[in-house]
Amino acid sequence: MDPDRYGPSWQRNALAPGFLGALALIVAQLLLETEWFGTLRFVIAVLALIVGWFAFQARHWWWVPVMLAIAVAWNPVLPFDIAGPVWVGAHWVAALAMLTAAALIKAPRDDDRA
Repeated sequence: MDPDRYGPSWQRNALAPGFLGALALIVAQLLLETEWFGTLRFVIAVLALIVGWFAFQARHWWWVPVMLAIAVAWNPVLPFDIAGPVWVGAHWVAALAMLTAAALIKAPRDDDRA
């Protein structure tokens, strides 16, 4: 029997939340001074925690502190008072980190389809 018959032996659980998080980070730059920014902060923090959880499950430990830092920095409950070009730059750096983590985090598939 062909081992690749049912698809790849790896799964990328962090791909969708990583891409959505990066998209939310880029859109949030457009809405920095609006009331929607608080909602986007919540979305970004939750998606960073989801990507961090998938990194933990896949044993990619080095992504966990990165995603925790993003979740804390964009935390809507106790927000940091950061503004200006530093905050805009942080959005781009965090979006790049989310995209990179989404592309690199993969875990072996545990199917019993054989």
